[in-house]
Amino acid sequence: LRRITRRAAGRGRCLGAGMFAGLPELGVANGEDLKETLTNCTEPLKAIEQFQTENGVLLPSLQSALPFLDLHSIPRLEFHQTVFDELREKLLERVSAIASEGKDEDRYSKLEDLLEKSFSLVKMPSIQPVVMCVMKHLPKVPEKKLKLVMADKELYKACAVEVKRQIWQDNQALFGDEVSPLLKQYILEKESILFSSDLSVLHNFFSLSPKARRQGEVVQKLTQMIGKNVKLYDMVLQFLRTLFLRTRNVHYCTLRAELLMSLHDLDISEICSVDPCHKFTWCLDACIREKFVDNKRARELQGFLDGVKKGQEQVLGDLSMILCDSFAINTLALSTIRNLQELIGQEALPRDSTDLLLLLRMLSLGQGAWDMIDSQVFREPKLDPELITRFLPLLLSFVVDDYAFTVDQKLPTEEKVIVTYPNTLPEVFTKFLRENRVACEVGLYYVLHITKQRNKNALLRLLPALVETYNDAALSDIFLHLLTSNLTLLSDEFGLEDFCSSLFDEFFLVTSARKENVHRHVLRLLIQLHHKVSPAKLEALQKALEPTKMSSEAVKDLYNQLNEKLQQRKPSPVPPVPESPTMDLPLHTVPTPATPVL
Repeated sequence: LRRITRRAAGRGRCLGAGMFAGLPELGVANGEDLKETLTNCTEPLKAIEQFQTENGVLLPSLQSALPFLDLHSIPRLEFHQTVFDELREKLLERVSAIASEGKDEDRYSKLEDLLEKSFSLVKMPSIQPVVMCVMKHLPKVPEKKLKLVMADKELYKACAVEVKRQIWQDNQALFGDEVSPLLKQYILEKESILFSSDLSVLHNFFSLSPKARRQGEVVQKLTQMIGKNVKLYDMVLQFLRTLFLRTRNVHYCTLRAELLMSLHDLDISEICSVDPCHKFTWCLDACIREKFVDNKRARELQGFLDGVKKGQEQVLGDLSMILCDSFAINTLALSTIRNLQELIGQEALPRDSTDLLLLLRMLSLGQGAWDMIDSQVFREPKLDPELITRFLPLLLSFVVDDYAFTVDQKLPTEEKVIVTYPNTLPEVFTKFLRENRVACEVGLYYVLHITKQRNKNALLRLLPALVETYNDAALSDIFLHLLTSNLTLLSDEFGLEDFCSSLFDEFFLVTSARKENVHRHVLRLLIQLHHKVSPAKLEALQKALEPTKMSSEAVKDLYNQLNEKLQQRKPSPVPPVPESPTMDLPLHTVPTPATPVL
């Protein structure tokens, strides 16, 4: 009996001190009550039986059924646990029903009463789901209870996102701690695509549609965390602006646009209706999907920009961030190149195209996003008139040079005049690429365009201008990712010495010494096309690209991959041919027979 008493009392201490601590407040006996009963009683077995009777399921019909379960060796604990689980599920269903029935005041009043009665059991694992369910359905949980949840890590982790939103909206630092890992993950995912080992024109950084991108884990999690809470949405936007200013990383601008459109997809009008960029972003998203800004959408976008009223100029900061999204820049730049090609067919000048001028205006606004947000001077940057009157006509002249050379090559031999492709660039062109960011962006996309067209002559002509560009734009990961992908279309040219010398010696190797990311992109390219490069050139490149002690692990890893590829290409050494055994048989000395004596 003494042993039974100690065991029961000990179990009572454990349960009472821990998860069942809130039961006395509801008038339900717990382990401490059992301990006290066993300590003061003279007949412990009777005391335990009485405790079970008083605290068991009080249904008369069960009294005869329980002994029947005993005969089948079913423990009372298992029976009570089963009943408890069934009751809990019913209670959860009832809480959800209350939350969706009747007037707001009535149902919220019932839920608040239920929370008040049950909250003391919130640390009891079996009851906790019910308490959390009640809190989840309350639009405003009492602040005192929110503080208790926030102070306990386990409770905070267990509560629904609907409850966490109420905690986050008044605790920016805590919300920042939750969001920060997601933002880091987003940037790493973008960089992973840019440095992917798969170089393809069809499957590159810009291949995914906007809607497919919004299904990504980070965007979906952020969308769920924000819900319909405008305050949390504003916090996330502030985080993105701060990080963009700190790092100049345009992926934060992409996330800003994707997040708004993800909320748009869910028809969260509480947020979309108050974000002044919503309709502009929606229209631009359609253009990004088509990778082209058509005339109709161009008019809509212009209407939004022209509609910014005096006193509301601050919205330009958000619009510029939306336009700074690399997917928006890509769409605007591709549309600009297409527009320039159409102008040649129409024999028109750039200054005569209103669509072209709008594209340049939006490119300028997007590329000026960092300066505008940093300076807090919300004014559209003015376009340099010479961009339109000198740079673009010069770019058109390059296109005409290409057309003229192509036509000449197709002429019959007797009519052909020996024409060499121009191999020099006007100094004014390289100056524009160094000093004007819009001209630089358009120029770089023209380089991508001619590379995709497999125009080797035009590429070799323009490559020298890429060594020094505005803010090293030609050395950005996005441009190099696209350039290396497009260069796979010129794979047969990699066997030519002049092509490799211009591409590697005069551009890649020169710039890789300045920025390590160039080193990574060159290695990616060689891993893909090493079999096209001549052995002598490949050996020289292998030596030139060897990592230093200061090189990152990413560069070393890529270099090792290249080495492995080259080792696999080397023919196996031919084993020496074994000497064939001689066919001559040795002649053994035969003794001369003695001459017989007659």
